Amino acid sequence: MRHHTNTGIRSVQTYLETDHGLFVAREFIAHPRVRYWQAHLLPAQNVVVCRYDFHGRREHDYHLDIAQITRKGEVWTVRDLYLDILLHDGLMAEIVDTDELLCAHEHGLIDGREMHCAVTVAHATLAALARARYSLRDWQAAQGIRLDWCVAPLTPA
Repeated sequence: MRHHTNTGIRSVQTYLETDHGLFVAREFIAHPRVRYWQAHLLPAQNVVVCRYDFHGRREHDYHLDIAQITRKGEVWTVRDLYLDILLHDGLMAEIVDTDELLCAHEHGLIDGREMHCAVTVAHATLAALARARYSLRDWQAAQGIRLDWCVAPLTPA
Protein backbone atom coordinates (compact mmCIF):
# COMPACT_ATOMS: atom_id res chain seq x y z
CA MET A 1 0.00 0.00 0.00
CA ARG A 2 2.82 2.37 -0.97
CA HIS A 3 3.17 4.73 -3.92
CA HIS A 4 6.83 5.24 -4.86
CA THR A 5 7.51 8.47 -6.79
CA ASN A 6 10.53 10.58 -7.63
CA THR A 7 9.67 12.75 -4.60
CA GLY A 8 9.30 9.96 -2.04
CA ILE A 9 7.11 7.12 -0.82
CA ARG A 10 3.48 7.82 0.08
CA SER A 11 0.78 5.75 1.77
CA VAL A 12 -2.08 4.70 -0.49
CA GLN A 13 -5.70 4.33 0.64
CA THR A 14 -6.85 2.27 -2.34
CA TYR A 15 -5.35 -0.05 -4.91
CA LEU A 16 -7.95 -1.85 -6.98
CA GLU A 17 -7.16 -4.02 -9.96
CA THR A 18 -9.71 -3.72 -12.79
CA ASP A 19 -10.24 -5.43 -16.13
CA HIS A 20 -8.45 -2.55 -17.87
CA GLY A 21 -5.72 -1.68 -15.35
CA LEU A 22 -5.22 -0.42 -11.83
CA PHE A 23 -7.04 2.20 -9.77
CA VAL A 24 -5.03 4.11 -7.15
CA ALA A 25 -6.20 6.73 -4.62
CA ARG A 26 -4.32 8.61 -1.92
CA GLU A 27 -4.23 11.84 0.02
CA PHE A 28 -1.71 14.55 -0.76
CA ILE A 29 -0.35 15.57 2.62
CA ALA A 30 0.72 19.21 3.05
CA HIS A 31 0.44 19.95 -0.68
CA PRO A 32 -0.32 23.61 -1.42
CA ARG A 33 -2.86 22.95 -4.21
CA VAL A 34 -3.95 19.29 -4.12
CA ARG A 35 -5.63 17.44 -1.25
CA TYR A 36 -6.50 14.09 -2.89
CA TRP A 37 -5.45 12.16 -6.00
CA GLN A 38 -7.08 9.30 -7.87
CA ALA A 39 -5.76 7.60 -10.98
CA HIS A 40 -6.58 4.82 -13.40
CA LEU A 41 -3.52 3.20 -14.96
CA LEU A 42 -4.58 2.08 -18.45
CA PRO A 43 -1.71 0.09 -20.00
CA ALA A 44 -3.49 -0.67 -23.29
CA GLN A 45 -3.92 3.07 -23.89
CA ASN A 46 -0.52 4.19 -22.51
CA VAL A 47 -2.42 6.67 -20.34
CA VAL A 48 -2.81 7.38 -16.64
CA VAL A 49 -6.10 9.23 -16.10
CA CYS A 50 -5.78 11.36 -12.96
CA ARG A 51 -8.40 13.23 -11.02
CA TYR A 52 -7.23 15.75 -8.47
CA ASP A 53 -9.29 17.25 -5.68
CA PHE A 54 -7.92 20.74 -5.17
CA HIS A 55 -7.98 22.84 -2.01
CA GLY A 56 -9.40 25.72 -4.03
CA ARG A 57 -10.95 26.23 -7.44
CA ARG A 58 -10.88 23.23 -9.79
CA GLU A 59 -8.11 23.77 -12.34
CA HIS A 60 -9.22 20.99 -14.72
CA ASP A 61 -11.39 17.90 -14.53
CA TYR A 62 -8.81 15.30 -15.54
CA HIS A 63 -5.07 15.19 -16.10
CA LEU A 64 -3.95 12.48 -18.50
CA ASP A 65 -0.31 11.40 -18.27
CA ILE A 66 1.08 9.79 -21.39
CA ALA A 67 3.12 6.87 -20.05
CA GLN A 68 4.47 3.37 -20.51
CA ILE A 69 2.73 1.16 -17.95
CA THR A 70 4.04 -2.28 -17.14
CA ARG A 71 3.30 -4.92 -14.57
CA LYS A 72 5.67 -7.54 -13.19
CA GLY A 73 3.95 -9.74 -10.63
CA GLU A 74 2.34 -7.45 -8.08
CA VAL A 75 4.45 -4.41 -9.05
CA TRP A 76 3.07 -1.85 -11.47
CA THR A 77 5.55 0.57 -13.03
CA VAL A 78 4.72 3.83 -14.78
CA ARG A 79 7.33 5.56 -16.93
CA ASP A 80 6.12 9.08 -17.58
CA LEU A 81 6.66 10.14 -21.20
CA TYR A 82 6.38 13.84 -20.27
CA LEU A 83 3.42 14.84 -22.46
CA ASP A 84 0.14 15.41 -20.64
CA ILE A 85 -3.41 16.27 -21.63
CA LEU A 86 -5.56 18.56 -19.52
CA LEU A 87 -9.25 17.76 -19.95
CA HIS A 88 -12.07 20.14 -19.11
CA ASP A 89 -14.80 17.53 -19.34
CA GLY A 90 -17.32 18.26 -22.09
CA LEU A 91 -15.55 21.49 -23.09
CA MET A 92 -12.00 21.09 -24.35
CA ALA A 93 -8.66 19.35 -23.99
CA GLU A 94 -5.10 20.44 -24.64
CA ILE A 95 -1.69 18.80 -24.88
CA VAL A 96 0.76 20.34 -22.41
CA ASP A 97 4.40 19.95 -21.40
CA THR A 98 5.83 19.64 -24.90
CA ASP A 99 8.77 21.68 -23.61
CA GLU A 100 9.42 19.02 -20.95
CA LEU A 101 9.38 16.24 -23.56
CA LEU A 102 11.87 18.08 -25.78
CA CYS A 103 14.14 18.92 -22.85
CA ALA A 104 14.07 15.30 -21.61
CA HIS A 105 15.00 14.09 -25.10
CA GLU A 106 17.76 16.68 -25.42
CA HIS A 107 19.26 15.53 -22.11
CA GLY A 108 19.02 11.81 -22.93
CA LEU A 109 16.27 11.01 -20.42
CA ILE A 110 14.01 9.72 -23.19
CA ASP A 111 15.06 8.17 -26.48
CA GLY A 112 13.66 8.79 -29.96
CA ARG A 113 11.39 5.73 -29.85
CA GLU A 114 9.84 6.86 -26.55
CA MET A 115 9.45 10.42 -27.83
CA HIS A 116 7.71 9.13 -30.97
CA CYS A 117 5.41 6.99 -28.80
CA ALA A 118 4.55 9.96 -26.56
CA VAL A 119 3.64 12.21 -29.49
CA THR A 120 1.66 9.48 -31.27
CA VAL A 121 -0.31 8.51 -28.15
CA ALA A 122 -0.98 12.13 -27.13
CA HIS A 123 -2.32 13.12 -30.54
CA ALA A 124 -4.39 9.94 -30.95
CA THR A 125 -5.85 10.47 -27.46
CA LEU A 126 -6.64 14.12 -28.16
CA ALA A 127 -8.35 13.17 -31.45
CA ALA A 128 -10.39 10.45 -29.72
CA LEU A 129 -11.42 12.89 -26.99
CA ALA A 130 -12.52 15.39 -29.67
CA ARG A 131 -14.67 12.70 -31.32
CA ALA A 132 -16.21 12.02 -27.89
CA ARG A 133 -17.01 15.73 -27.47
CA TYR A 134 -14.29 15.96 -24.80
CA SER A 135 -16.24 13.63 -22.51
CA LEU A 136 -14.01 11.25 -20.56
CA ARG A 137 -16.94 8.90 -19.98
CA ASP A 138 -17.87 8.79 -23.69
CA TRP A 139 -14.23 8.35 -24.78
CA GLN A 140 -13.76 5.41 -22.45
CA ALA A 141 -17.20 3.91 -23.22
CA ALA A 142 -16.26 3.80 -26.92
CA GLN A 143 -13.44 1.45 -25.86
CA GLY A 144 -15.63 -0.64 -23.58
CA ILE A 145 -14.21 0.87 -20.40
CA ARG A 146 -15.97 2.43 -17.45
CA LEU A 147 -13.86 4.35 -14.96
CA ASP A 148 -15.19 4.57 -11.42
CA TRP A 149 -14.05 7.19 -8.93
CA CYS A 150 -14.35 7.32 -5.17
CA VAL A 151 -15.52 10.24 -3.07
CA ALA A 152 -12.42 11.86 -1.60
CA PRO A 153 -12.40 11.97 2.20
CA LEU A 154 -12.59 15.40 3.74
CA THR A 155 -9.30 16.65 5.10
CA PRO A 156 -9.60 18.61 8.36
CA ALA A 157 -8.89 22.31 7.94
